[in-house]
Amino acid sequence: MSKIRKPINAWADDDRPREKLMLKGKCALSDAELIAILIGSGNKEESAIDLSRRILQATESSLAELARQSVLSLQRFKGIGEAKAIAIVAALELGQRRRMADKMDRTKITCSQDVFELMQPKIGELTHEEFWVIFLNNANHVRGIVANHTERFIKHQLIDAVNISKGGVTGTVVDLRILFKLALEKQATAVILVHNHPSGKLFPSEADLQITKKIKDAGKIMDIAILDHFIITEHDYYSFVDHGRF
Repeated sequence: MSKIRKPINAWADDDRPREKLMLKGKCALSDAELIAILIGSGNKEESAIDLSRRILQATESSLAELARQSVLSLQRFKGIGEAKAIAIVAALELGQRRRMADKMDRTKITCSQDVFELMQPKIGELTHEEFWVIFLNNANHVRGIVANHTERFIKHQLIDAVNISKGGVTGTVVDLRILFKLALEKQATAVILVHNHPSGKLFPSEADLQITKKIKDAGKIMDIAILDHFIITEHDYYSFVDHGRF
């Protein structure tokens, strides 16, 4: 006997995700219920919540893993067409951007860990490489970048963090002209270099070492300090300065 699915609109108000959100607030909803609101409906065999639960199960019940899914990969689930897949991707990207904006608003870079906490939400879980630059200017807002295990009390204020290139799984190309053009436009006096390793490997490649040296040399000419270079992975980071490579 085939299972008869009771549609969400036939449920009690307290169990329907939209109504539940209105009655109890957003925090009362499970991840599946929030996703069900995004997709609106399920398929002939599943309600929107059942479908959402199945999608989460397939992504290890991890929103981070779900955020890595493409529009195309989400469409492999019956009942998820292009429009619903786009809604999921867009919502998770908004969440990532909000998390990043919150970090930008309150971050004081006093050590390497602060850089990791600022950038990991943006690039730590990507499946391709991106190269970012954190721009800073002179102020009394920020204290300290660790160098050779000794704090340098250089006072800088965070201006912005900008993605200047995207690449594949194993690398990305950095255009120094773009980097220093942005630094001049933002009146930055110092920068921190950041890129991710989707492979999870923390140690720098020969290409990483070469581009770091190239940017440092150019920074000396432009009178813009290169404070550090970070490699970010999902769970950890590598600081060139902390490892004596500056």
